[in-house]
Amino acid sequence: MSIEHLNNDTIVAIATANGIGSISIIRISGDEAIKALSYITDTSNINPRTAHLKNIHSLDGSLIDNAIVIYFTAPYSFTGEDIVEIQCHGGIGVSSLILDELLKSGVVRLANGGEYSKRAFLNGKIDLSQAEAISKLIESKSASEVKLLARQLKGELKEFVENIRESLLYALAYSEVTIDYADEDLPTDILEQILVKLDNIKEQLHHTVESSKRREGLLGGFKVAIVGKPNVGKSSLLNRLLNYDRAIVSDIAGTTRDTIEESIKIGTHIIKIVDTAGIREASDEIEQIGIQRSKDAINEADIIVALFDNSKSLAKEDEKILEIINTTDKDKIIVLNKCDLETKFDTTKIDEHISLSTKIDITPLIDALENLLNSKNFEDEMMLISKRQVLAVTKTLEHINMAYTPLNNGMLEFFSHHISEAIKEISNISRPYDNDEMLDKMFSSFCLGK
Repeated sequence: MSIEHLNNDTIVAIATANGIGSISIIRISGDEAIKALSYITDTSNINPRTAHLKNIHSLDGSLIDNAIVIYFTAPYSFTGEDIVEIQCHGGIGVSSLILDELLKSGVVRLANGGEYSKRAFLNGKIDLSQAEAISKLIESKSASEVKLLARQLKGELKEFVENIRESLLYALAYSEVTIDYADEDLPTDILEQILVKLDNIKEQLHHTVESSKRREGLLGGFKVAIVGKPNVGKSSLLNRLLNYDRAIVSDIAGTTRDTIEESIKIGTHIIKIVDTAGIREASDEIEQIGIQRSKDAINEADIIVALFDNSKSLAKEDEKILEIINTTDKDKIIVLNKCDLETKFDTTKIDEHISLSTKIDITPLIDALENLLNSKNFEDEMMLISKRQVLAVTKTLEHINMAYTPLNNGMLEFFSHHISEAIKEISNISRPYDNDEMLDKMFSSFCLGK
């Protein structure tokens, strides 16, 4: 896609978050960026890629601020268009006043959410995988998430998709050659070469999807469920992790009637910690619902923290929890709580565990969680960062799998159809064609000014 597909309007928006800060940035993009700037400052000596200290004034000539102005000429800018950035003093008042004066000029209009990134995509400055990385990078909360998204922004996924696409085109070309030149003296191992290509592509895509699902928690936070029978200290543990009393702590069994979810930082990672209702046999209908939600939380969690009471003998509820966690392949940490009291729990019934008291020190659990989270980074592996990307790869795999039967049966026209569809699906990750409705929906979720 090229600039001809764009609305030719010159757009403007405040590109920094609302609030008090040292600077605010107003960004103008479009053919008339310099013309718009000329209404609020002298542009006679503005040179590209040079910082200029300028007096910014209103249309009636009154001074607003003293600001840094930088001009980027097309195509050497983020959007691929002429861009002017005005770096004024921070605060809502100054930047809003400058924005209002620019809009009064009639040369620019207010940008829509995500319009800058959309223009960058349409002008070939970024692909969709990089655009999605920008969107998520703005919202990122952990160091591991930032590192992952920075790789996407650099074009790692784009390169991966291009390599897969080239391999599929290679297989499609072999098929088409065989169809069109069936009577020619072609290499006898063409079909074998295609099969090798497909097998390699399948293995790469399958590994990428599975790896991405396992590490989904790197984006937005891994979900950690605290489970245990009533009164083992789940709510106390949550409160200690949060450093404030988020959950009610009581000696009365069944105090926690529902799941409680909060986000905390462990090392460089963000986790979503879920305090669940105690798992036991309950006659109270509301408590039964809470217990079922606890079981659902276990199924949805990436990591399970199973809490047991060191001061009590092994009970049927404990055995039920052990049965639940032992039948899942999820990562788990077993914690023996209340170790400041006399030991009555049969530790031979549990595997490797951590001993602590939530009243004294939970550092052993924090260290165990951090070590487990660090092991999930897999920084050398490719990762898909959105459901849209996962769906595209999944559909690509479906078409590749459907291509095997016609290939083995010599029905190359049907084989070519499925490979063409696979190419279309994998291309959707980086640069689909003529799909304006999808693009508008995707970019509308961006924040204003980006």
